[in-house]
Amino acid sequence: MANHESDAAAGKKSANLPASDEPSAPAARRRPGAAEEPSAKATGEAAFRFYDNRQKYLMFVHTCSEKWVVADRVGMELAHIQVTPPALRVFDAGMGDGTVLTRILRHMHRLFPTVPFYVVGKEISIEDVRLTLEKMPDRFNEHPAMVFVVTNLYYSEAPSLMPRNVSTAAILNWQEVALSGNTAYEFEKQITDLQQVLSEGWQVHSSQKTGNPLYDRPSVLILYRADHQVLLDQVIPRLGQAKGDYDLIVASQPYRARMPLEFKVDRVLKPLAESLAPGGRMLTVHSYGRDPGIEIIRKLWPDENPFQHDRHQILHHMKAKLGRQRRDLTFKAYADKRSIFRYEMHTLPSEIGTNIGTSTLLAAWNAAVYVAQIEDWRLEEAIADSRYLHATREVLHEYGGLWFKDESFVVSRRRG
Repeated sequence: MANHESDAAAGKKSANLPASDEPSAPAARRRPGAAEEPSAKATGEAAFRFYDNRQKYLMFVHTCSEKWVVADRVGMELAHIQVTPPALRVFDAGMGDGTVLTRILRHMHRLFPTVPFYVVGKEISIEDVRLTLEKMPDRFNEHPAMVFVVTNLYYSEAPSLMPRNVSTAAILNWQEVALSGNTAYEFEKQITDLQQVLSEGWQVHSSQKTGNPLYDRPSVLILYRADHQVLLDQVIPRLGQAKGDYDLIVASQPYRARMPLEFKVDRVLKPLAESLAPGGRMLTVHSYGRDPGIEIIRKLWPDENPFQHDRHQILHHMKAKLGRQRRDLTFKAYADKRSIFRYEMHTLPSEIGTNIGTSTLLAAWNAAVYVAQIEDWRLEEAIADSRYLHATREVLHEYGGLWFKDESFVVSRRRG
């Protein structure tokens, strides 16, 4: 969960792209879905893929509590879910390293220990897919009645597990794996053996327009326990027949903050909202700013404003797009007390003293520039001298640490 999950970045979806924007048959393997992204000219940026910087991402994930806090926020939505047969259906619109999803699955098991789970995670980064799958053996052990699906499809395709383009669908890499045994150790061994499957199915190339990774081949990987195959028969998706009706959709940082409003809604949130089942709920989380993190940034770039659209603007645009045709949808901004929450950078009480260690300063600087999505070329200029360390130190001293704010909102679908 760029959170800032790696491809929860600039969206890849529109349910209503003009036919001319679809890749032609000969180009389907070379550049499928190239029209999924706005051009660099349209966004006013050079080709840029912020979320692919693994070092920044992993340092942020391991030094900040955002994923913990987001998972707890998702737990508030689970309390409103009414399960209908044959399963509780969840879609994670950008798994990242799987930390948020794993914590959600633990919470789901506590609330619904005997209910089958159908869980779909969208992720284009092979590194993040591997990290997520490493966490799954324990989940299959604790909750055996689970079907776990991971896919690299675009936002307009992933909920139904099917590419929109006919020629691209013809090369869909559909893999179904029934895990034998009944221990986490056995599941781990079999999942580890899937490395070749991942290497073949999760290859990417960079968009010439934005630098974002696009899949070489659309892929779907389905995992479940063989000893529960009969129980899960009505839950396991079939090729070309997968439904897009989800009880819970988690969209944590599903787009770059600087993307145009129309892009965020039309390409990402609108198609996801259209995939809600009756009674389903979609929680969206994005960075809010107005915190010590952005103060660090503005000490070097005083006019910096990466967080350009708040929940009210986004929901207003969503209502305009969906309000008439989907009158069963409800758009909930909630009050600030519920919608806005904060997360911290992990520090020991003794670390923020008279002398702050270099490692703490670097971790804080990394978190600030990661959340604000500062491009590498600007970072190279900023770290040419020690001003960035002085700026970070000043803010840490002023606040006794570092914290950030996220903003959330919910789109729900009424029953009946």
